[in-house]
Amino acid sequence: MSSTFEQMKANVAKLLRGIDRYNPENLSTLERYVETQARENAYDLEANLAILKLYQFNPAYFQTTVTSQILLKALTNLPHTDFTLCKCMIDQTHQQEERPIRQILYLGNLLETCHFQSFWSSLEENRELIDGITGFEDSVRKFICHVVGITYQTIERRLLAEMLGDPLDTQVKVWMNKYNWTETEDGQIFVFNQEESVKPKNIVEKIDFESVSSIMATSQ
Repeated sequence: MSSTFEQMKANVAKLLRGIDRYNPENLSTLERYVETQARENAYDLEANLAILKLYQFNPAYFQTTVTSQILLKALTNLPHTDFTLCKCMIDQTHQQEERPIRQILYLGNLLETCHFQSFWSSLEENRELIDGITGFEDSVRKFICHVVGITYQTIERRLLAEMLGDPLDTQVKVWMNKYNWTETEDGQIFVFNQEESVKPKNIVEKIDFESVSSIMATSQ
């Protein structure tokens, strides 16, 4: 990770200590920090939440572009709940009336409900939303592979390509290698044997004779 982000991270950490965390004069620094996160494919949830909290306290300072970047960065950290945390801190008026925010919330809902093909279709129609968000699509594909890994034992290569937003099937092999998935002769991709992940546990309850005898005695 670049030294620029690390230097800013250290400075921002100092700003977020104590009462200075709620000083709106720090917003310009924090907003530049969000741009750095987007550009350098880095992430700092605590700082981003601090910005949204400052927007809550100071509505006149609200920035649609910065808020959109924060939401998109939160999506790159799925399956963690960052996106929900950020969404809950944004005023309903902005969610409904600011088109970029409204569109990103829609994209987030598609991802969270695993409508991956619809997500890619909608993203294609709104590609300007992710301008400047380095690594966004690969971060989403990582999340999709996580979902596939805990859901499927085998999956058709064609379906996996569609879920990864890769209609030309050029990246499937890359992600297969990343997760050690193998392809069978009939076009199926072996993902994981879910049965092997089920670990039975024997539960043994130990009751001594004295306990049983006392119960029997009281029941007579």
